[in-house]
Amino acid sequence: MAPVPKSMSGILIDAPGGADVLQWKTDLPVPQLQDGEILVRNEFIGINYIDTYFRTGLYKAPFPLVTGKEAGGVVVASSSPEFKEGDRVGYISDHAYAELTALPAAKAVLLPAGITTEQAAASLLQGLTALTFVREAAGIKQELGVSEGPWTLVHAAAGGTGSQLVQILSVMGAKIIGTAGSPEKCELARKNGAQWVIDSRSEDVAARVKEITSGRGVDVIFDGVGKATFDLDLEIIARKGTLIVFGNASGPVDPVNLLRLSPKNIKLMRPVLLSYIVTKEEWRSYATELFDLIAAEKIKIAVFKTYPLSEVRQAHEDLEGRKSTGKLLLKV
Repeated sequence: MAPVPKSMSGILIDAPGGADVLQWKTDLPVPQLQDGEILVRNEFIGINYIDTYFRTGLYKAPFPLVTGKEAGGVVVASSSPEFKEGDRVGYISDHAYAELTALPAAKAVLLPAGITTEQAAASLLQGLTALTFVREAAGIKQELGVSEGPWTLVHAAAGGTGSQLVQILSVMGAKIIGTAGSPEKCELARKNGAQWVIDSRSEDVAARVKEITSGRGVDVIFDGVGKATFDLDLEIIARKGTLIVFGNASGPVDPVNLLRLSPKNIKLMRPVLLSYIVTKEEWRSYATELFDLIAAEKIKIAVFKTYPLSEVRQAHEDLEGRKSTGKLLLKV
């Protein structure tokens, strides 16, 4: 294997702002390994909405910053007995928008033979978000047949996380309503397993949900949109329902008067993936389950577009402009 260079290419953010603050650099210092860490030469990097939250300063981080939360690549140096040079790995960690990333070995997983570094980068963060939210936040298990499980609704059902949620809920036997913002996105949500799909731009979502569920509402809502859909969620959720708000695509939800939850005894959650995969055992168990679902073709990872790392600004603009369906990747 080639020796590790002293400098590398990557994306640097000096201060929070729009996509224009993402600076392409070719002289960033290569991070030095600490005990228990591995150095990964990234091949593919996943783009996620959380990257925009750190870029804009909605989520706090020290600047200057190399953002990015997931990638697939090859180990080029290791100070951990778990991995050796040449191992193919996927990971969820910080500072992925670069040619090389140093991270704790506990945050990486060895890729099985049937999973590529591209698939790892395209599936880990959103796939594990969907899997843990279905399993732990919603408590839905694979115990029933198709469409015998609870009524569920997924907002932005054609997006990266939304498409994974729909597919996993389908495997688990849920009754799935998806919302999406165009006929094309509605069709994609339907292909992924949503039995009912509502065009959120041209249809009355509340009226359609009441029609589809014969007035009872939905048991579980997965909402990655945030501010724009929260009031709607409270209207369409069923009595004793669970509302899982996990994203801020339209902006963060305003402070909530808890008395608004009382009429239907609503459970309101704001989970994050990383709190479900704290231990190495949790992280690798869920990653193994996700890879097994992908290998068995029960989940399909749809990559919408792959950009060179140097074109990350365009990737962020496309993501925030709702121009994509499925996953966006960066190639190093």
